[in-house]
Amino acid sequence: MSRRTKEKIFFSLMGLAGIISVGILIVVIGYIVKLGIDVIDLQFLTSQWVHRNIAKGGILPSIYGTLYLGIGIAAFSIPAGMFCAIYLNEYAKSGKLVRAVRIAIRNLAGVPSIVYGLYGFSVFVIFFGLGKSLIAAWLTLASMTLPWTITASEEALKSIPSSFRDASLALGASKWQTIRKVVLPHAIPGMITGSIIGLARALGETAPLLLVGGAFYMTGALPISPFDQFKALPLDIYFMATQHSSEFASSYAAGMAIVLILLIFAISAGMILIRRHYRKKRVW
Repeated sequence: MSRRTKEKIFFSLMGLAGIISVGILIVVIGYIVKLGIDVIDLQFLTSQWVHRNIAKGGILPSIYGTLYLGIGIAAFSIPAGMFCAIYLNEYAKSGKLVRAVRIAIRNLAGVPSIVYGLYGFSVFVIFFGLGKSLIAAWLTLASMTLPWTITASEEALKSIPSSFRDASLALGASKWQTIRKVVLPHAIPGMITGSIIGLARALGETAPLLLVGGAFYMTGALPISPFDQFKALPLDIYFMATQHSSEFASSYAAGMAIVLILLIFAISAGMILIRRHYRKKRVW
């Protein structure tokens, strides 16, 4: 078999895999939309939650809770992940310890979310005494997204030619000035890409929220403090799909899923626009 034939077979298999993946995604989204689109209206989006009769209420507290959750996760995980990547790539000397840290970070990206939930419950809820609260959820889910942010940020830093650093240092700039003025402006688009992936994953998680602060039976109260409990769409979808006795429960769960997907798309689109803004500043 010639090399060209092997290449055609390989690309055909990859194309088939892509078509199957997209097809499955379309079927799943299509089923959710068909089941839940009828319940989405202005009342559904803007009303307070009514547990006894879900048809008379809405998901406004859950939308706000999910937005608060996303903002807090981004505020904790993105700066921490970026600074960690800067240290590992720009300052840390290559050695066994640094290699072990990198391996540990990559392994942490594959840890199940329930393990992070148990970690957050043990450390933030109990040990630090934060209780089941919004800030405990922020810190737990930020810990879960850190490996994604660190890995993507470090790869983005590695993609910057070393000649940029050498030229800056040769002109008399300090190490930090070189990183801040020369390296980061070109690396930020790649860093944001990893942050988008981590944030999108975190906003869809249910298991950690069960342990660190999410609440389903709240009667519409919005969190006014980081130490308050909160409602969130992933948690509400879980309870509506598995435990609520209403005949409309499955339709409302699907409607919530549609809103969550659109919300994650909107947040991701906003971060993509930020990434695009920084990418335009590249001069190479």
